[in-house]
Amino acid sequence: MTRWYQDGELRFAVGFEDTFVPQAGPGARALDEYELTQHYHFWREDLTYARDVGASMIRWGIPWYRVNPERGRWDWSWLDQVVEHIHDLGLVTIVDLMHYGTPLWLDNQFVNAAYPELVAEYAARVAERYGDVLRDFTPLNEPMLNVLFCGQYGVWPPSLTGTDGFVKLLRAIVRGIVETQRAVAAVSPEATFVHVEAAFRFDSTLPGRAAEVEFLRHRALLVEDLVTGRVDAAHPLVGFLTANGFTDHDLAWSQANTAQPDVMGVNYYPLLSTELLDEVDHVGSFADPRPRRNDWTAGLADVLTTFAGRYDCPVFLTETCVTGTVEERLAWLDASVAEVRRLRSDGLDVVGYTWWPLTDMVEWTYREGTGRPMDHHLAMGLWDLVEDGAGVLRRVRNPVADRFHAHARAATAP
Repeated sequence: MTRWYQDGELRFAVGFEDTFVPQAGPGARALDEYELTQHYHFWREDLTYARDVGASMIRWGIPWYRVNPERGRWDWSWLDQVVEHIHDLGLVTIVDLMHYGTPLWLDNQFVNAAYPELVAEYAARVAERYGDVLRDFTPLNEPMLNVLFCGQYGVWPPSLTGTDGFVKLLRAIVRGIVETQRAVAAVSPEATFVHVEAAFRFDSTLPGRAAEVEFLRHRALLVEDLVTGRVDAAHPLVGFLTANGFTDHDLAWSQANTAQPDVMGVNYYPLLSTELLDEVDHVGSFADPRPRRNDWTAGLADVLTTFAGRYDCPVFLTETCVTGTVEERLAWLDASVAEVRRLRSDGLDVVGYTWWPLTDMVEWTYREGTGRPMDHHLAMGLWDLVEDGAGVLRRVRNPVADRFHAHARAATAP
């Protein structure tokens, strides 16, 4: 049977910003992008917009903490309606099973000893219930960013820090991805798995930081390397892992238990994805970000080529956009689509292009910030979010949607 990613076509998709970090605490508000962008209210319109703009695929995530509000209790009432509408629209959906957050009842979040089996149970229930509509899954979006924010920077729960926290999160995330994919495949043998990782690029003009740049470049791929069984005695970071609590048993487990992607998704943002190491030792988190360099389409070509070569499978640009004016968004849309087409003509197996997100979003800084959601507004969508006098976020189509539609239509033309 030929799968969608094997027919040689370039598919155009849109994404729905679906970050869920529901745990609140002192100085930290719950971060649920569906709530903040009012997608829970406008989901029917938003999904219909995706079809109307010419997308044949979407990336859309499930709020695990809402469908599983208590351990052992499931509430499918809202999700049943959404999946039925997705089916009616005929949209192929890459399901984000995990987009950062865990349920409120799971203490210690990702480092809870039961996390791998619990996330696998949730994923299997989704695949079993909706297998006639949902057949394409991302076990966990941007796992390295997840490890950094939750395990090294202490930004999101369980708020661990340093190398010790990094390794603890790494171990849990890797096992969770493997167990999730295994559980879904067991109940849905025809499922397709699209692994999605952030494109982290690093550079420096300082010779003294060359070794650190090299380390960070290898670390950016470490989750996927472990998940796919590529970390052996010859791996550049095996010494780092074993020196920081990753045991021989952990390494053996990752060699014996793998989850191979059918498609490798890559998230690339030209204004964010290339980090520079300068004279100051920046942490890299929200509080102390490294300077960025805009490498435009050269960076895009680099990451797509790197991931395709390393993991030996088709690649999908699963997130891209620029935050800025309509003119700036149009410029990136045209340039990035042209670059993807060039790469395909040169023989690179790029199977999809995703503008992320469909609508504007609320920046993650809302969680630690103050003020109303629209005080943290990011202009990046095909539809603008415009707040009316009643606090309703109206969806206003902008010219980027029209240009996206033209590119999508050109992709399906004879």
